[in-house]
Amino acid sequence: MDPTAPILLFDSGVGGLTVLGALRRVLPQAPVIYAADMAGLPYGDKSEAEVAARVAGLLGRMAERWHPRLICIACNTASTIALGMVRDVLETPIVGTVPAIKPAAERTRSGIIGLLGTEATMRQRYVDDLASRFAAGKRLLRHGANGLVPLAEARMRGEAITAEAVSREVAGLLSQEGAEAIDTVVLACTHFPLLADELAQALGPGVALIDGAEGIARRIAHLTHGQPFHRPSPDRAVTTGDLGEFRTLGEAFASYGITRLEKL
Repeated sequence: MDPTAPILLFDSGVGGLTVLGALRRVLPQAPVIYAADMAGLPYGDKSEAEVAARVAGLLGRMAERWHPRLICIACNTASTIALGMVRDVLETPIVGTVPAIKPAAERTRSGIIGLLGTEATMRQRYVDDLASRFAAGKRLLRHGANGLVPLAEARMRGEAITAEAVSREVAGLLSQEGAEAIDTVVLACTHFPLLADELAQALGPGVALIDGAEGIARRIAHLTHGQPFHRPSPDRAVTTGDLGEFRTLGEAFASYGITRLEKL
């Protein structure tokens, strides 16, 4: 194993930074390339065929260019749609990001779990299978909150985000029958933990917010256990979109240890 081979973190935008933060805590020495498909953002309102083709195509190009030791699809929508396809076509180990339904089911006391993600994630059979496997006997209330993604992106650009704007996006969850008994909410989009304070206020006291970032980081650490790591140059973030616009996120990336922002 080349010790300079990076871990590639891929997301539609900056949501994957929540995974990067967890990864830094368990593998601080690992070289990382963060890839943001800003030209394709958002994924939540795209068709399954469009997301699958885009993700597989981009990851194929990136694997050929950078030869990563492991690829993490740090995006629930991309993972629930394209994970199987990408694993079929690439030899690189792939770690996906899927809704943290299992830990939520273990934590809930009321048996009523909220699931917040993009509309595309909410309609996937993958989510149905996770619910059947890990949350049998529990009630799962789903809500597609696509509007939280641009709010999270704006937050990371340093723009002011109001609690009212976040509340409007989760109103569809709280208006469902039985929602008053929700005690656990799965944040099934890596962007959503970036709005944790506003979400906690909107959902009310006593509601636990669960996301999968720590579990994903542990999985990556397990799969790379014993491998040598060497970072010969600073980590970088690349974008498929406009570089000037991407640089407005410079402070956010710097807070995660990335100061090199480049065009893919």
